[in-house]
Amino acid sequence: MHRRGVGAGAVAKKKLAEAKYKERGTVLAEDQLAQMSKQLDMFKTNLEEFASKHKQEIRKSPAFRVQFQDMCATIGVDPLASGKGFWSEMLGVGDFYYELGVQIVEVCLALKHRNGGLITLEELHQQVLKGRGKFAQEVSQDDLLRAIKKLKVLGNGFGIIPVGGTYLVQSVPAELNMDHTVVLQLAEKKGYVTVSEIRSSLKWEVERAKQILEHLLKEGMAWLDTQAAGEPQYWLPALFTELYSQEITPEEAKEAIP
Repeated sequence: MHRRGVGAGAVAKKKLAEAKYKERGTVLAEDQLAQMSKQLDMFKTNLEEFASKHKQEIRKSPAFRVQFQDMCATIGVDPLASGKGFWSEMLGVGDFYYELGVQIVEVCLALKHRNGGLITLEELHQQVLKGRGKFAQEVSQDDLLRAIKKLKVLGNGFGIIPVGGTYLVQSVPAELNMDHTVVLQLAEKKGYVTVSEIRSSLKWEVERAKQILEHLLKEGMAWLDTQAAGEPQYWLPALFTELYSQEITPEEAKEAIP
């Protein structure tokens, strides 16, 4: 009986010690959270002061704008999240990306009949710069990517597809899965792809390759050359190097605007 009493006392003492450790751990966690919150508030304040001091550089320099966006991302601040508030009033970045988004939509609509709603980021950048004129605020490809991400609120029409070392911008509500993306990547170097190339490179069955290519044809994103030597070639107009130098005519731009 005596030994049992000692055992029970030891268990009670251990539980009491654990409760104290837990309480102490909770206090430490709360202190750390409070300290982190204080540091975060200080960082936000410093970021606002930095933005106020360098707002002209942020507006004018694409490189500076990227660095500032990265700084904001480290503390979860998105200057583009709202059209109102400190960031919009101080920097005007909301208006900048809104206007850029409109220009992106106009270019994509104007070229849709050529590329079926797919355009390389380089070509989009080139066309946007042409439309903005020589004296407009400088725009980088990073600016385009950020504006396109904001256009996703319009639905599933706009998206970004990684292809090799660049991106394809999708501006039509076509359902493209990973199979379509892989085929687009395969066609990047030559601008076209064949069923045999897909079978050889991706180890797909013929039906799987044809299904993906037929979908691209149906959506207007691919053109079929049945007179090619050997077998039919599926060309991706968004990847045509010949189209890169072509400009949007005033008539095309006018027809694209509803």
